[in-house]
Amino acid sequence: MQQLAVLNKFFYKYRWRFLLGIIFVSLSNYFRVLQPQMIRYALDLVIENIGLYNLTEGYAAQEVLFAQLGRVLLFFGVLVLILALLMGIFMYFMRQTIIVMSRLIEYDMRKEIFAHYENLNLAFYKKNNTGDLMSRITEDVSKVRMYLGPGILYGINLSSLFFFVIYSMLSVSPMLTFYSLLPMPFLSISIYYVSNLINKKSGIIQKQLATLNSTAQEVYSGIRVVKSYVQEPAMLRHFGNQSDDYKDKTMDLAKVNALFFPLMILLVGASTVLTVYVGGVQVVKGTVTPGNIAEFVIYVSMLTWPITALGWIASIVQQAAASQSRINEFLDVDPAIKNPIIDPVELKGNIEFKNVDFVYPDSGIRAINDLTFTLKSGQKMAIIGKTGSGKTTIADLLLRMYDVTEGQILIDGRNIRDHDLANLRKKIGYVPQDLFLFSDTIAGNVAFGKRTADRATIEEFTRYASVYEDIVGLPEGFDTMVGERGVTLSGGQKQRISIARALIKEPDIVILDDCLSAVDTTTEQQILGYLNGKLKDKTSLIITHRIYSSLQFDHIIVIEDGHIAEQGTHETLLAKGGYYAQVFEQQQLEEASELKNI
Repeated sequence: MQQLAVLNKFFYKYRWRFLLGIIFVSLSNYFRVLQPQMIRYALDLVIENIGLYNLTEGYAAQEVLFAQLGRVLLFFGVLVLILALLMGIFMYFMRQTIIVMSRLIEYDMRKEIFAHYENLNLAFYKKNNTGDLMSRITEDVSKVRMYLGPGILYGINLSSLFFFVIYSMLSVSPMLTFYSLLPMPFLSISIYYVSNLINKKSGIIQKQLATLNSTAQEVYSGIRVVKSYVQEPAMLRHFGNQSDDYKDKTMDLAKVNALFFPLMILLVGASTVLTVYVGGVQVVKGTVTPGNIAEFVIYVSMLTWPITALGWIASIVQQAAASQSRINEFLDVDPAIKNPIIDPVELKGNIEFKNVDFVYPDSGIRAINDLTFTLKSGQKMAIIGKTGSGKTTIADLLLRMYDVTEGQILIDGRNIRDHDLANLRKKIGYVPQDLFLFSDTIAGNVAFGKRTADRATIEEFTRYASVYEDIVGLPEGFDTMVGERGVTLSGGQKQRISIARALIKEPDIVILDDCLSAVDTTTEQQILGYLNGKLKDKTSLIITHRIYSSLQFDHIIVIEDGHIAEQGTHETLLAKGGYYAQVFEQQQLEEASELKNI
């Protein structure tokens, strides 16, 4: 129960529903326990009057006695029905309070976990796979919900019913009560040992289910690669092996439950046998009535399902504890990047890196090494370098996806750690190298950058990104649904829609990370023309493998192994004859070759 203690805050939040549920359960069981007592009165009445009925045989009084006895039995029968009706009404209300409470807590839990996921930094997502994250917010929360609803409900029901039944039994005969409940300690011992088995097996099952979800999600996301390499049979075998492992683990748990439930029913049956035998002996002695035996048999029968449900409740609690442990594991992860202040100010766009070092926390790789540069408001800077040199890491640090290991990053002369995080990211328009589009319409994907944008504004910025003509050429235009991760669009279309999504924010700082690699030369020139004109007053960082001589960069840096190998303007770097000049010369030769082929 230690893992489940974190749920107490939800019980407090919905305390009135919870308390009403306990009251309704108690009232339902109170009227339920009264029914055997009415049956006892009726049975004793019949037995007491059998002798009198036989004595009046042949007399008119026999018919009168029979009619009177019939009316009394009818009264008790109607009374039992009324009690059953009241029991059912309060049973309905108890489900409306406790089960509804569990659904509300389930809703709150999923929101809390999702919000926490959103606050965690990129290092967390690199370390944990998507399938596992999904499993914890779906399967594990559902397991916990079973504890919050049916588990709690039947637990309260068992406690309440036990109290009323034991009190009623003791008021009749403590000795008969003792023998009727004699098998119960053995039942408790069985529950204790089996619960430990269930807990261990449940934790193993949930982990395997997370692995299964991760494999399925990975195959679905990479279906193009799977098909192009004709690896469907291999992936099916891999998934089949994992499914077999999951099946074997669930079968082990099913075997434990299959053994447990018959054992409990056997012990409850033993209680009934003891009740009839000991009760019969006491009837002969005159200490109890035959009606009491019937009453006790009904009481034992009443306890059959709740006591049998002990194993089920124990299973639910143990599975919930295992699932909540997995949920707590992520909820206990403290976000490495926190918002220190709410300060939604405009950014001028002055950027300064001062002796910045950065080591990726998940891999230990040093990506940035003593990096220093300054970019003033409204200036444009190109960042060029080989793959893996640390270019994209600079963008991640500016967006504060990570915090620097050493040194400082200043935005408008203020440490980036002291900026309003949400405002900082809102004021930066970023087009990442790894493009991502949501399963939404094209208009919805562009408007993701600015939720309040109308259709005219969306169309305007798609023109700036040179993708408007492509969109209107589609059968449903801007209302065309984009497949998962944009699989229904070409690479160039995805890049340009991503550019439109970033530009529609009208940001103070623009960061483009190799976002023109999949467009043709004509489209590239159209987009660069927009960047030269409309963004002339915006601070811009262009991370690229190519050299855009048509863009007027105020500063160009060449990154190598996380530090600046060359820096200057286009002309000064060409004059140095280093890496930048080599790239430019190679690019010129390629363009000349293409023109010659045309």
